Amino acid sequence: MYPLLLSAPLKDYLWGGNRLKDEFGFTSDKEKIAEAWVLSSHKDGQSVVLNGKLKGKTLSEAIEVFGQDCLGENTKKFPYFPLLIKLIDAKDKLSVQVHPDDEYALKNEGEFGKTEMWYIVDCEEDAKLIYGLNKEVTQDELNEKIENDTITDICNFVPVKKGDVFFIKSGTLHAIGKGILIAEIQQNSNTTYRVSDYGRLGADGKPRQLHKKQASEVIDKKPTAPYKKATAKTTSFGTLTELAKCKFFTANLIDLDGATTVKNEKSFVSLLVLSGKANLSYQNETLELKKGSSVFVPADFEVKISGKAEIIVSNV
Repeated sequence: MYPLLLSAPLKDYLWGGNRLKDEFGFTSDKEKIAEAWVLSSHKDGQSVVLNGKLKGKTLSEAIEVFGQDCLGENTKKFPYFPLLIKLIDAKDKLSVQVHPDDEYALKNEGEFGKTEMWYIVDCEEDAKLIYGLNKEVTQDELNEKIENDTITDICNFVPVKKGDVFFIKSGTLHAIGKGILIAEIQQNSNTTYRVSDYGRLGADGKPRQLHKKQASEVIDKKPTAPYKKATAKTTSFGTLTELAKCKFFTANLIDLDGATTVKNEKSFVSLLVLSGKANLSYQNETLELKKGSSVFVPADFEVKISGKAEIIVSNV
């Protein structure tokens, strides 16, 4: 086994921009890149290995070659690869949407639900997003707002700045606003229920599909409590900040200025470089990491990271 440097499947949704091309170096012949799935074994887009003997294989194929032990003991409670990690460039606002929990999604969609975390990598000065409801509502009130496309009347609009963190539990109504660049750590699911899309037309010239019935059944009708990341801790290699910790994943932010080792005996580790440069060393090999680099580190495998970079470290 060895660490896998990954390429990302890219999505060109209509609200996307060009920051992932211009600033992170992702290449595509498409006009825009809305999302880069930097760690993915999902059927809708798989990461591909860029280094070593498994170069050219998908992440799923590489895991099959390594064997399930590369995922670690903590992943055995999940029936399939548990994480999907993305970079999202919202040049325009996204639809108002919600994700179901595991029970509802398994029953109705054949895959698990989605709890996720957003880290604001960058944003425009006046950027804002939707984070839950601004008041508690009854089911009848919710149904009326969904049916009449006035759901934004009860949405909680929150101004954002670089470094903010939002924990989006399944059932939380939400929407990324325009001018926001986000790193998203989530359950490995692509089930999304659109509640409102502002009347926009898709690439086919038709309004994009809404999922009013499903959304009304899963939206949490109580306001969402504010979520704050932990205070950064000073270490010998820079600072370490816990972004999120739940039963589905743990995510930390390392502001690296020096060198440190990364190893988790019970889980694989995902490394996502948000800025700067670093070297990842293992055995007699070295990988050069830059902004946008994504690495899968097998469970119980030690690597050394050195340099000056901002890195999100995720595991389960």
